Parts: sequence; structure tokens; C-alpha cells
Amino acid sequence: MKINYLLEKIYSFPRLSRVLLLISIDIFIIYLSVFITFNFDLNNSNLIKWLFLSISIFSILTNFFSGFYLNITRFIGSQTYYKFAKINLIVIFFIYLCGEFLNFKLPSIFSFLKLYIISTSLIFFIRIFIRDLVMKYSKNKNINNSIGIYGAGAAGTQLLASLKLSRLNIVAFFDDNPKLWGTKINEVKIYPPHQIYKFKDSLKQILLAIPSIKISRKRTIIKMLQNLELPILDMPSIDEITKGKTKIDALRPIPIEELLGREVIEAQSDLMKLAIKNKTILITGAGGSIGSELCRQVIQHKPKKIVILEISEENLYKINEELFQINIDKIKIISILGSSSNFKLVSKTIKDNNIDIIFHAAAYKHVPIVELNPIEGIKNNIFSTVAVCEASVENHIEKLILISTDKSVRPTNIMGASKRVAELVVQAYAEKESYKFKKDSNYKETLFSMVRFGNVLGSSGSVVLKFKEQIKSGGPITLTDSNIIRYFMTMKEAAQLVIQSSVLSKGGDIFLLDMGNPVKIYDLAKQMVNLSGLSIKNKNNIQGDIEIISTGLRPGEKLYEELLIDAEAEKTDHPLIFRAKENFIIMDEIIPKLKDLKRNIDERNKDQTLKILNELVKEWDNQNNMN
Repeated sequence: MKINYLLEKIYSFPRLSRVLLLISIDIFIIYLSVFITFNFDLNNSNLIKWLFLSISIFSILTNFFSGFYLNITRFIGSQTYYKFAKINLIVIFFIYLCGEFLNFKLPSIFSFLKLYIISTSLIFFIRIFIRDLVMKYSKNKNINNSIGIYGAGAAGTQLLASLKLSRLNIVAFFDDNPKLWGTKINEVKIYPPHQIYKFKDSLKQILLAIPSIKISRKRTIIKMLQNLELPILDMPSIDEITKGKTKIDALRPIPIEELLGREVIEAQSDLMKLAIKNKTILITGAGGSIGSELCRQVIQHKPKKIVILEISEENLYKINEELFQINIDKIKIISILGSSSNFKLVSKTIKDNNIDIIFHAAAYKHVPIVELNPIEGIKNNIFSTVAVCEASVENHIEKLILISTDKSVRPTNIMGASKRVAELVVQAYAEKESYKFKKDSNYKETLFSMVRFGNVLGSSGSVVLKFKEQIKSGGPITLTDSNIIRYFMTMKEAAQLVIQSSVLSKGGDIFLLDMGNPVKIYDLAKQMVNLSGLSIKNKNNIQGDIEIISTGLRPGEKLYEELLIDAEAEKTDHPLIFRAKENFIIMDEIIPKLKDLKRNIDERNKDQTLKILNELVKEWDNQNNMN
């Protein structure tokens, strides 16, 4: 296109050449304005020449030194025009005063006002015309496709303005408000949501501009949009924009986390403060997924001190650096490299730092890895818990909270069985502490409790992260069974609920977190493909982008998970936290078993180790592992 080529040619000029071009245009406009003001009357040629020369010189010099010509034309806003209008008024009024002072023959003040209005209007018009011409015909190196915006409120309007500066082709708005249907925003028409299907073949992308909408409504909208099989991008939240964390046009893919589970309920600030404020907190496994999120949440609620224990040097470094970045209250942070299975290290850490509360998050949690390395998995998950519990009792801390898993309920794998034994250990210590307190009311009892919950979104090994990588590499997506279902919760909410549950502890509690509705993993995979703007490849759509393949259940994997073994859940003061009491093994009975288990682990006797594990967790069927 010739106009396009011409504009590109002009934009290839040096900056000074483009400024001179704009000055030339302005000089012509001033000349034209003077002629129009005097109705093209050539009898006033001397006056016209004088006014033209004087206004041109003063106006160009004033505009140049005020920075008017430094503005990039296609990004000029109303503030720049207001500034120019003031400057132009001053220049013409100054010329009028000079003429009066020099006793020149001058037209009326009305003519000068007319000249001001004409020259200012023409310069405005030419600038806007150039801006719109550039935006319409310039090449867009990023996107040449038609875009629809869902949401015609204030956010959508601001988004439209930002995107037009980026030369994107916005063809339609869609909004739930019937009062807006048929109206326009900056020449872009607003349509009802059900008409979006009429644009299916012309639209190449949908942008969501509904940052303050409820997540439940957002899910409904996205579910409808997914049927179009178009890429869907979301704008940041109002909170992120107002805090300056990002810009309104910083568009991003829809996080799958926002579409899973229930409406997130904010943490009860009074419970969070009661649990953490002025307490010295120890977090084991602090560099892991849950451990690191516990660190982030704890440090925000002004503990006296936070002590982080982590066996991985890399993970300890990462969480330590992150905590220092967000430590606005200058909370003292102690980072300790080591294993929570090391009783002497844990005990000394508790004693040296006067620990009040421990969140024990250290564990091996990946089912396939623990299945392949059963001895190390059992040793770490069980005997780190023994060491932390024993050190807690020895130093009389206030509370210990074990981070457990739904896989400990009627486990079908070694990881789940080992975590169930960790629960039994905590229950045994809780019962013994309660017994001591009953005998001696002056005894400083340590309250032991545990929290069970399911899959945490974004954690290491998360199926969501796995699917993202597989989609990025072009597929296929692999899942073990098309009927498998799981519960999901965000890391932030899980960590907050764990902290709040510590306030509710009475000793020996098993806290269960409300995980919302279960999600079919196959449906999750399809949803993630659609959110990426791709289609499922199957026998009905052989030209699709991403194939989903079932590989069969892995050893020890369940189709679904549970949270209770043999108890009924009771409500607590928190709507998403429930309490249960389950059968357990008393200390005198579990200790001999643990000693026998430890001896066989040290001897690397896999068969005997698994046999003892099965004796401790009778509901675990380990027949697939006895080989």
C-alpha cells in the first residue's frame, strides 16, 4: 500500500528531519490561518506578511523550546494539546501587544481571537489526522489479527485506548449489561455475549477486561469462550494495576488455577495474627512448595523471628533471598542447611532460637520417586517426623503442626503409607503429652496436630505444570487414566488454612481442609489446551493440535483421593477447616515398631522394611511392592 510505504519511509528519516517536516507543516498552517482570518483579502498583504512572519518565528521557537516537537505524534494525548493551546494563545497575544507598542496598523482584537481559534484548530486537526493515519496504516509487527474485548466497562475502555496505540485491530466489545448493547466506545460497537459466535471466523483472539468480576462468573464466561477455540488473554487485577505492579495492557494467558476449585475465601486476619504475631516460627522443608509458601505467609504477619530449615542448598538459597526481598518489617530470618531427620540439629535449633511453633513440611512427596526409592522415602518421611516431635517435647514448644496429605488415607503407595505413619507418630506424641498434662497441670504441654489436604496448584510435580510443558512442546498430553479425579487448592490458600488451623489445635487433631469440588484430570487437560488457543487432536478431529493419551495408572496410584479414614469430620470456627479424631497407635506400641523399622532401614532390607510398614498401616495393600 502506497500510504503504508510512505509512512514507513518517513519513519525511517532521522529524528531531526521529521521535526523539520512537522515545523514545515505548522508554518503552512499558520500562513493558511492568517489568510482565512482575513478572508483571503490581498489588500491586506503587508499585514498578512507581517503577521505570518512574526507568528511563525515566535510560535515555532516557543513550541520547539517547550518540547512540543519532542512528542511522538501517534502517542500525543489531550494534555499535550492543552499545553499547545496555552502557548499559542500567549504567542498571538504577545504579537498583538508588540503591534500596539510599535504603532502598527492592526486589525481588531476579535480578528486576533479568530486567528488564534483557526490556527489552533487546524494544528490540532492535522496532528490528529497524522496520528490516526499512522495508527491505521502502519505495519503491526506483533499481531495483524482482529481482536474482541469482553467487558465494556472502565477497564475495557482503558484497555481499548492502550491497544489502539499499539495499532491492534479491535473489532467488537461484548458485555453482559443490556443497556450497553448497540452503543459504541471510540467507534467500536458493543454486542451481547451470545452474539460472539457470529464473530468466530473473524476473531483471532479474545481479551478479558473484567478484573473485578467474581471468579465464579469469570469461570462461566471462560467456559463459554472456550467453545470458540480462540486464544483468551486476561488483563491484570485492579489491585495489581493500582499498586503499580503492572500496566493495564499487560495481557496474559488465563491461569488455570483461577478456574479450578471454589471461590477463594480470604484468610481470617484475626486467626492469622493470633497464630503468628510475636511468635518464633520454625518451618522445616522451607524450600519446598508448601514450606516456601508458609514462609511467605508467616513473614507477612509479624512473627518475632522465622527460622527456616532445608536440606537442599539451592532451595534454601532461593527462599532465603525471596524472604529478604519481602521482609518489609525487618523480621529476623535464620536459615539452617540440614535435614530435619537430624535430631541433634533440630533440637539445638529449637533451643537456640526459643521456637514457639513448628510447621513440619519436610517430606518426600512424589509418588513415583518414592516407589522407586522406598527405603529413603520411608526414612525421611517417618523419622524426620520422629526427630521433630521428640525435639519439640524435649524443648517444650507450644505447638507442632504436621503437613500431611490425602494420600495417607487408605494409601495405595509407599509415600502415602509413610505419611500415614508420620501421622500416627504425631498422634502418639499428642496422646502422651495429654497424659502428662492430666497428671501434672503445671506440665508445659506441646500441642500436636496435623493437616490433611490434596493437590496444591503450582507445586513441584504438579500435573498443571506438567501439562503446560507438554502443551508448550506441542504434545501429546499424557495422563494415567481418563477417569482419574483430584481435588485442587492454591498454595497460598493451603498455607493460610494450615496457619489458621494451628490456632484451633487442642492436641491430637486431624484437620481437614475443604478442597472444593473434584476435577476430572482429562477435563483439566482439555481446558488447558483450549485456553492456549489450540484444539484437541482425536479421531473426530485428526487435524487438531494436541493429543491426549492415557498411559495407565502408575504403581500405587488411585483414581480418586479421600480425606478421612474412620472418623466423622466436625465443624470448627473456620468454615473451610474441619476436625477429626481417628484411631491411632499408643506410644508404647509404636516405639518398638519404629525401632525395628529403623534397624531394617539402616540394613537396607527392603522387604522387611515394607513388611513393618504394612504392619503399622494395615489398610495399605503392599502386594505390588513385595518383589
